[in-house]
Amino acid sequence: MEFRIAPTYQRSLRKLTNEEQKEAKIASFDLQMNPAHPGFQFHRIERAKDPNLWSARVGRDLRLIVYKTDSRFLLLYVNHHDPAYDWASRRKIERHPETGAAQIVEIRELVREIPIIKHVAVEQKVATKQSRLFDWVRDEQLRGYGVPEEWLPDVRNADESTLLDLIDHLPEEVVEALMELADGRMPPMPTKLAPEDDPFDHPDALRRFRVLKNKDELERALDYPWDQWTIFLHPDQRRFAEQNYNGAARISGSAGTGKTVVALHRAVNLARQHPDAAVLITTFSKALANALNLKLLRLVGNESAVRERITIHSMTELGTDLHTAFFGEPKIVDDETLKQIIGQAGRAADKHAFSDRFLLAEWRNVVDAWQIDSWEAYSSVPRLGRRTRLGQKQRKTLWKIYEQVKESVAQHNLQTWAMVFGRVTKHLEQGDVRPYQFIIVDECQDLNVAGLRLLATLGSERSDALFFAGDLGQRIFQQPFSWKKLGVDVRGRSHTLRTNYRTSHQIRRKADMLLPTEITDVDGNEESRDGTVSVFNGVPPEMVLFDSAGDEAEGVGHWLKSRLGEGLSPEAIGVIVRSKDEIGRAVAAVTNAGAEAGVIDDIVRPTEGKIAVCTMHLAKGLEFSAVAVIACDDGIVPLDSRLDEITDPSDHEDAFNTERHLLYVACTRARDRLYVSGITPGSEFLADMT
Repeated sequence: MEFRIAPTYQRSLRKLTNEEQKEAKIASFDLQMNPAHPGFQFHRIERAKDPNLWSARVGRDLRLIVYKTDSRFLLLYVNHHDPAYDWASRRKIERHPETGAAQIVEIRELVREIPIIKHVAVEQKVATKQSRLFDWVRDEQLRGYGVPEEWLPDVRNADESTLLDLIDHLPEEVVEALMELADGRMPPMPTKLAPEDDPFDHPDALRRFRVLKNKDELERALDYPWDQWTIFLHPDQRRFAEQNYNGAARISGSAGTGKTVVALHRAVNLARQHPDAAVLITTFSKALANALNLKLLRLVGNESAVRERITIHSMTELGTDLHTAFFGEPKIVDDETLKQIIGQAGRAADKHAFSDRFLLAEWRNVVDAWQIDSWEAYSSVPRLGRRTRLGQKQRKTLWKIYEQVKESVAQHNLQTWAMVFGRVTKHLEQGDVRPYQFIIVDECQDLNVAGLRLLATLGSERSDALFFAGDLGQRIFQQPFSWKKLGVDVRGRSHTLRTNYRTSHQIRRKADMLLPTEITDVDGNEESRDGTVSVFNGVPPEMVLFDSAGDEAEGVGHWLKSRLGEGLSPEAIGVIVRSKDEIGRAVAAVTNAGAEAGVIDDIVRPTEGKIAVCTMHLAKGLEFSAVAVIACDDGIVPLDSRLDEITDPSDHEDAFNTERHLLYVACTRARDRLYVSGITPGSEFLADMT
């Protein structure tokens, strides 16, 4: 018998207590082993419009709702007796007459009047009639997108005030299409099945009702309901994960659109297709590499042969491994030592010519980044993004300083990471065997020059070796530079994901206000946020300013306590601050909620039973049901101490934008609830979100 699970089951499961979840999971495993298990006391739901909907008893009051035929068993929902029966009485599984796809349809005549929450400005005195969103779309087109017939009048009459409330009652594939149509875009029509085809074989049904072939697959689906979207790929995501490319390719998309998911699936797909190949997944930090390891384990389960062919490293771990293999372990110069060396060299050359800050920035962004090793190279290098103009005399003075810096670093047997990457790159270019045949790069917007050059060399033996995933709006570390100059050209093989699975419509829309609609990289590749849609509705984010840090800790604590009171587990909640200096404020808020704080480090593993506390940088790659982004004060977001160190105007502008990106990253860690706070007057960025 075919055994499937619907995402509605996972969503209902996570709302139960831990003990109830345990009971439901055990029952799910037993049913997979024996769907006719006599111990569950199956009862056909008499009020249900669908004769194939049954309840299964789990414990004294818990009930599973299943769809059961002679050949198919589908887990749909779990809850206590009365709400479980109520849910089932208002649902049916039917074949859509146009698309042929199996859908979970909410029965229109039994739905209570849909509450319409109209968000209007306080000063608005007279309500104006809003135009209907889908007047330009014909009925047959709406049916073609899978709109159930009984919901067609509601969809036809939807306006901006009612759409978000309406989508909670519709199949998710219909929601995706309607959100695009509401934005004025006509999405591709879904596949249409022939009448004799199985409706559960439709592509939309396959991603809604996942076939689980064994206990391991079910265990992964139930253990990580929060990450269900890492398992159920949208057809567009699957296409990018499995497509063959004739050159380097890149996918982009705003936070929550599944870029990392696609990257992981692509790595797994390549490992399965090429059993003799080694696949590398890399990202900019150890924290993210650890998070990727956890997600990969959830994805491959017990496929040890596949997992063994995939290596996950941060860029520094990759550099260390390769350098150690070729030359021995590198000894990296720390920031303070490097600043001292550059300062001493600058004062020795000309005490008043350049500030230490300028010398350090020029070293990091030009000399060290591009691994310039001669006066000839420095005299002609394009100083991309550096607005401070330099004449040849100034460049000569600077080069004397940097020659001394290089000599001092070498005398101490030290290296920068760019030097490590550069040395390994040259070694590989001289003909050494490439250790990896495929390279997948997550968060590629934060690659640096030397790192990308190394990856380009690693992947130089195959046209399809390089695959990048990233979002220019989340660049928080590196200055922009030209990929084409390093031989990496993604033009014509660059795609944007536009369906957000992680973040509610309200949170996504609010966070997107921090960024421009379109961002273009140095090579002219454009990433647009226009047309991105979220597949689920939620609660509008809260933004509050307080008079003092103590008042904020009390207010945030009350908000956190309310989320816990709603049944959220502590580890499903995160409190995020700009830097380590504000961690104490976050811990105070958690303490006021009567909870325990778990401060996250590079391991990036929220502790069970504790509310996660971390900086915005370490929040990258994390997801929570509820997030409080606090201490968004004037002078902290953006961080004055960072901006004050910068002398070059272009560096200042780039750092300012990066601070904005950091707040965007923090806000988009939230799925259902977002709370943003600070001390009056608050961060200047908060005005952009209102």
